[in-house]
Amino acid sequence: MDKTGKVTTGFSMSLDGFIAGPNEDFQYLFAWMMSGDTDYAIKIGDREQKLKIAPESVEMFENAINTTGALVAGRRLYELTHGWGGHHPITAPVVVVTHRPAPEWVEEEWPVTFVTDGLESAIEQAKVIAGEKNVSIASATIAQQCLNAGLLDEIHIDLVPFLLGDGVRLFEHLKIAPITLGNPQVSIGTGVTHLTYCVKK
Repeated sequence: MDKTGKVTTGFSMSLDGFIAGPNEDFQYLFAWMMSGDTDYAIKIGDREQKLKIAPESVEMFENAINTTGALVAGRRLYELTHGWGGHHPITAPVVVVTHRPAPEWVEEEWPVTFVTDGLESAIEQAKVIAGEKNVSIASATIAQQCLNAGLLDEIHIDLVPFLLGDGVRLFEHLKIAPITLGNPQVSIGTGVTHLTYCVKK
């Protein structure tokens, strides 16, 4: 029997449940990435982003990089990030859920697949690409759709000590609530608490 990884998702989230602040402001959600005492660098396209995080957060990043075999993103996120310059920081190939052909600026050598026949097809194609590694859902709307379709196995939250009051919530538009989660794995960094929950099915 072939071994396959999990379908997982992860976001920085405020205590009141927002993964983006008003006007898509992320300064508070990602403040923990410059609050620690350990230098850490991630590559976004052809540039390097330098972070200062706690050792616990370094371990979290390294685990994500080592266990992720493919990412699934929505078209809007992919275009907002300009395809991460061809290379997502996790360094895994990207599967984009869309209804339109690839943008003209996508370069042929970029590791990206555009899927136009629905979410389940995108997840299945991502699983094939990932092999025994995990498929990570990078877009909130796609994560919500996966929860509604029973496709999500794990939720990772980087919980930050802010109350934003408004913005974009991760757990909106759920059609099959209540959803039961397992007990969390917990790791405390500087300015962030890393929580990982399995989704019970």
